[in-house]
Amino acid sequence: MKKVAFLTAACMFRDHPDARLDYFEYEHEIGALQPACRAAGIDLVPAIWDAPDYDPSAFDAVMVGTCWDYMEKPDAFMAMLERTDAATCLLNPLDLMRWNMRKIYLKDLAERGAPMIPTVWADKADAATIEAAFDELAADDIVVKPVLGAGAWRQARVRKGEALPQADTLPPADCMIQPFLPAVSEEGEFAFLFFGGEFSHCARKIPAKGDYRVQSEYGGHEEIHHPSEHELELARAVLDCLPGKPLYARVDMLRGLDGELALIECELIEPYLYPEQGPQMGEVFARALGRMLG
Repeated sequence: MKKVAFLTAACMFRDHPDARLDYFEYEHEIGALQPACRAAGIDLVPAIWDAPDYDPSAFDAVMVGTCWDYMEKPDAFMAMLERTDAATCLLNPLDLMRWNMRKIYLKDLAERGAPMIPTVWADKADAATIEAAFDELAADDIVVKPVLGAGAWRQARVRKGEALPQADTLPPADCMIQPFLPAVSEEGEFAFLFFGGEFSHCARKIPAKGDYRVQSEYGGHEEIHHPSEHELELARAVLDCLPGKPLYARVDMLRGLDGELALIECELIEPYLYPEQGPQMGEVFARALGRMLG
């Protein structure tokens, strides 16, 4: 039986003193993947990515899973990925994850024709930058996000004429700024899940009333979405623009003012896979992993 590590973070375990509020999502994800992998002859073993005893050479392959504290220590995370890549098969591939780590990859996808949300890129999220973005985007309501970040960390919604959020709630370094799209509150976001290029399922992520953040720690919830052929074509078009072939990819899209879905992010490092909305997800994943292991 092939042995594959599923990398996670110590804070994803319910008995950890600093357990995240969304630790249960790790339990859902590993609970969906392990049985299907076992049935396919693959032993999927959880491993903490920054534990002193983590040894990538002990595995036939290593998959990056719920390493949701990596953005707080990106240098250590990248060093771990490089060490893992030198020792065994790393999934997703190192070059693809390195490219995906900073959101400037969205510039590449835009140049390759992926459907995008208008974006201003800046070195810092200060008052002058934000004021200029209102004009450049012709918007009175914007969202400011860090170039290196995940899970709405240091992300803020800003309305023209209102006081800026506290500095420690804004991106700490370079950032991206986009118009706030009402569809996120009215309809939510759509997460398309692909494994080895095969479509698995789609989750509609809906924020809590009065919020726009769809993550569970902010009260968001998900439901199954059955995409139309056109919606699925738009998500596949993003995959076709990638500079490599991922084991797993989550294409997050949001409906723009023109009524068409546009890309928010293409998650290739440690996305949540929404197993609750994909009852067949484990089997699709295990097939893709089996093909990659040979």
